[in-house]
Amino acid sequence: MYAPTLIDLAETRLHYELRGSGPAIALVGSPMTAEEFAPLAEALAADHTVLTHDPRGHGGSVLADRSVGSTPEQRADDLAELVRRTGLGPVAILGSSGGAVTALAFAQRHPELATTIVAHEPPLLELLEDRENQRTQTDAMRRRYADGDVIGAWGMFFDQAGIVVPDGMLEAMFGGERSPSALAEEAFWYAEELPATVRWEPDVEALRHGPRIVLGIGEESAGQLCERTSEALAARLGLTALRFPGDHTGFVDHPSAFAARLKDALVSIPWMSDARPSRRP
Repeated sequence: MYAPTLIDLAETRLHYELRGSGPAIALVGSPMTAEEFAPLAEALAADHTVLTHDPRGHGGSVLADRSVGSTPEQRADDLAELVRRTGLGPVAILGSSGGAVTALAFAQRHPELATTIVAHEPPLLELLEDRENQRTQTDAMRRRYADGDVIGAWGMFFDQAGIVVPDGMLEAMFGGERSPSALAEEAFWYAEELPATVRWEPDVEALRHGPRIVLGIGEESAGQLCERTSEALAARLGLTALRFPGDHTGFVDHPSAFAARLKDALVSIPWMSDARPSRRP
């Protein structure tokens, strides 16, 4: 069982859910909502208090003015206020995709509220050697969406990500009739959330001196864009990434196995490269 709740923050009404009991862990997405994390949350709730929420502008977390945007810093501050008001802190955090960028921003801005940050496949394109080409692709994709070619834009998104989708999948997911709220959230993501997320640059020194960091990559993500970005951050932090079941959405496809690996990551010694000794106990 879980309790869906709403709280009012300065810019958004935030929808969150609590499950289980035990040490607190927050599951964070962007643009993924609490719904996508529900199977993983259920798998963890037997021995953890699990906090999930809808990021600003998605699901039940309504933004009265979408022009205020959705940067990693804003989302981290939203989460910090949520942790404070629920009295759960300090918490472990699993962030995936854009949520991993939120989690890293949280580690920089609110280190006192976090124990371990598990960042699963953060799309930090500015860390790549071909960052200029990545910016060009992102801008072209966003223009295509703004021009009304939704299927074409999503095709460009998956091509850039290095994720192969079956024939007809994009049409099935994005070509049919969708609710006004779903369309508004998608447009908000393309216009505001996506560029702010992929162009965010971490403060490596702040991350080195903050909460414990674990970087995760899917076992099936070989050759994909977020494997490259995760490895690039791992190199800067002197870490060796931990492999998780599945690919970029392994927490959706393999929630039980993903939960087991996540629990191991929370209690084990940080995975470090041979080149740099651990500074954490």
